[in-house]
Amino acid sequence: MLLHLCTWPEVEAYLNRSGGIILPIGSTEQHGPTGLIGTDAICAEAIAKGVGEAINGMVCPTINVGMALHHTAFPGTISLRPTTLIQLIRDYITCLAKAGFIKFFFINGHGGNIATLKAAFAETYAHLADLNIANASQVQCQVGNWFMCGSVYKLAKELYGNQEGSHATPSEVALTQYLYPEAIKQAPLADPVSAEHKIYGAADFRRRYPDGRMGSNPALATPEHGKQFYDLAVKELSNAYLEFLNADAKS
Repeated sequence: MLLHLCTWPEVEAYLNRSGGIILPIGSTEQHGPTGLIGTDAICAEAIAKGVGEAINGMVCPTINVGMALHHTAFPGTISLRPTTLIQLIRDYITCLAKAGFIKFFFINGHGGNIATLKAAFAETYAHLADLNIANASQVQCQVGNWFMCGSVYKLAKELYGNQEGSHATPSEVALTQYLYPEAIKQAPLADPVSAEHKIYGAADFRRRYPDGRMGSNPALATPEHGKQFYDLAVKELSNAYLEFLNADAKS
């Protein structure tokens, strides 16, 4: 069920059977010469919809812009500051908690969002308590990073080895190729740069990673690989979401 395609009575009826909701979050940032700028949001959205269909869960509209300040030296990147993203996440959860949702499962497509999401959850718990919302003590948030799923990681290593890298990876490019075969890009690629450098500011990032890739070879990606990554991520995150929903019932 997609929240934006429901009516409010349908959402109210859903809340009578479940307090859980899936929130896809990604980023709008460069992904090297052949990776789509919307890669992280595209992947998170597709997998979240797949999970929603698999377990008949509610899926929130995608948060397409995340924390990607270190990519802003490349044209097309849009980023929120960590403080802005924290406030955005807090406001999303607050509105939904007032409606009766209590379990918030974020399916994330961007590594740069992880620290900010965890900070946002802490801020939100305190904020809800201050508002004296009736179900504030029941609100719980969790992040599922599709690219860190054990089954996804294992397949990426089997297919690409060390050429998977850590940004503009063939695994994420493959997933976008599966989802949008009409948007597959071709471009000459220089030898990949080692991904060992620490990440600082945007100018430093572009200097160290001149074409945007971090140790990756996205030329290895295929749509067929993308279908495999999609299926694995949907299965693993569906199980993780159900476990999250039922955790209190088991305790």
